[in-house]
Amino acid sequence: MMLRPLAFLAASVSLGVTLAPAETVTVSPVPRFSVTNMDTSVRPADDFYRFAAGTWVKQNPVPADKSRWSGFDELAERNWQLIHELLETSAPAGKGTSGPRKQVGDFYAAAMDTNRIERLGFKPIEPELREIAHLHNLRELVQFLARLHLEGVNPLFGDGVGADAKNSSVYVYELGQGGLSLPDRDYYLADGFASQREAYLKHMEAMFRLLGESEPDAKREAATVLSVETELARACKSRVELRDPNANYNKLTVRELERLAPTLPWKEYLEASGLGKIQELVVGQKGFVTAIGGLVTSRPLEDWKSYLRWHVISEASPHLHRAASEEHFRFYGTQLRGQPQQEPRWQRAAKVIDGSIGEALGQLFVEKHFPPAARARMEDMVGNIRTVFQDRLSHLSWMSDATRTKALAKFDRFTQKIGHPEVFRDYRSASIRRDDYLGNIRRAARFEARREIARVGRAVDRREWHMTPQTVNAYFSPLQNEIVFPAGILQPPFFDVTLDDAVNYGAIGVVIGHEITHGYDDQGRKFDADGNLNDWWTAADAAEFDARAQKVVDQYGAYEALPGLKVNGRLTLGENIADLGGTSIAYEALQRALAKHPERRKSLEGYTPEQRFFLSLAQLWRTTWREAELRRRNVVDPHSPGQFRAVGPHVNLPEFFQAFGIHEGDPMWRPESQRAKIW
Repeated sequence: MMLRPLAFLAASVSLGVTLAPAETVTVSPVPRFSVTNMDTSVRPADDFYRFAAGTWVKQNPVPADKSRWSGFDELAERNWQLIHELLETSAPAGKGTSGPRKQVGDFYAAAMDTNRIERLGFKPIEPELREIAHLHNLRELVQFLARLHLEGVNPLFGDGVGADAKNSSVYVYELGQGGLSLPDRDYYLADGFASQREAYLKHMEAMFRLLGESEPDAKREAATVLSVETELARACKSRVELRDPNANYNKLTVRELERLAPTLPWKEYLEASGLGKIQELVVGQKGFVTAIGGLVTSRPLEDWKSYLRWHVISEASPHLHRAASEEHFRFYGTQLRGQPQQEPRWQRAAKVIDGSIGEALGQLFVEKHFPPAARARMEDMVGNIRTVFQDRLSHLSWMSDATRTKALAKFDRFTQKIGHPEVFRDYRSASIRRDDYLGNIRRAARFEARREIARVGRAVDRREWHMTPQTVNAYFSPLQNEIVFPAGILQPPFFDVTLDDAVNYGAIGVVIGHEITHGYDDQGRKFDADGNLNDWWTAADAAEFDARAQKVVDQYGAYEALPGLKVNGRLTLGENIADLGGTSIAYEALQRALAKHPERRKSLEGYTPEQRFFLSLAQLWRTTWREAELRRRNVVDPHSPGQFRAVGPHVNLPEFFQAFGIHEGDPMWRPESQRAKIW
């Protein structure tokens, strides 16, 4: 959540003052596939990405209030504009207003009441800062820590509630590494991020001075926080190491947790969190827990007070007065992501509401912007692509019958969700007020934490969604063995009822295939038909899979995001396998659809269906970057940069070379011996 200057506050509201009339909202054109995005001065055999999307790239520099711009972002921006309309019409207080519309409207009104937010300054967090100042011992510190975790502030370690990876029908409490303010452990430890560390120190000093501290005290506290977080970073696993689900699953009793880090008063923490009765939990990174057990006693209490103060200030600052929010953006937006300007205030507010009471907002979005016909068309496409994948599993030459039988059993249990939840979450007990923006955020976080904690040990609710309906994205859940497509993504350029099958199979068809393939990527394949972490592969088949996957690692690891900065082929492996599988499967599904309807096999705008399929997929990943953001994503993002997703799957498929007449010796050519084929 990066903030924007207050010049964009035409719809602000003050407590006790009538809300300003709703703004006129401009909604961007639908971002469809188009041959006008292409640069036909480039041969497809030389640089297919530029051929498919080069004109769009030239004409679309990153907007001033963004750090990246892409086909995803074009649609997401349009969705936010549609949401802006909903917010503006929901914010005025009207008689009889209730339910989701009132909650969304009140939250938005509080966010836009900048006069009140300016008057309050740091007052919303003063009670927490006073509590920190009066902490006397470690027991009081962990009790306060529990409260922060419940309210969405996450120092020292991360925790939450989810399905048990080895008993996926039941919810379990989980605990693991965390407590860092920079994007990744590498930002603290790697030589390449020295300038970012220096900027981080200056940012903390500036924020402490805004709070009223003297310059020497601000410098001392900032240095303390960086020192504490650096020690935490040293104890963290790398993002590649975190991708191993078996190595990051350690089920312990509470007594075993206490033995792992005996200096931490775990019972007091769990009791304060509402978890005092649990008998067991899952610890993700035992080494990290052991390390923090040593750190809390090796450093004085005053160091931990500085550290907690910082996390309270940093988490709250985007939602406080202008000086605090702009200083937060200056570092996290401009320094770390290269973004010159903040997004407009309404958009920042919309994103906070989406993250706080997202299904209430989603209910309004679905009512206005998701026609039932879209779900029906999507279900038809999912069915077609499922059929192809099932056939692949049935006839895969490199897999033994023993593993194949279990792979097909898993596929038979596979489910899908499209559009939105059947039952939307009820936030009435979250207490959303028109005069308390930060309080709304904290109460919504506490509502969600309490809701999840109450479910520990109970059966998993398989109806639940883990993305809001308005989200431009999709996901596969290995623990529920399901794919999920929110309403937000079921629009152009992903899903376009006005265009031909080739374009749709090259866009949403590939996305469907991508999510299905996640069930059988390097991580998903380790979960069985019931969604449990369980090794169901023969040793020979696992070795064959790994050998095939290594070709994907090698391919993407050779791509340079920036000169001298290569993609991490191991970190991005799962997404790259899913891209490759999704593309191959969707292409075959298109061919089957064309065989059923031969009248559709015709060239449009000068391109065959096969060519339009690959062009549609490449355009889907059209992207322009700010360098700082590309460097950040290269460290933290398990997805390869868009420009490589736009061509990486293609060059493993002979159908691509045939479609565009690409031959050995051409720059786009990839020798058959190097091509990856898994699913």
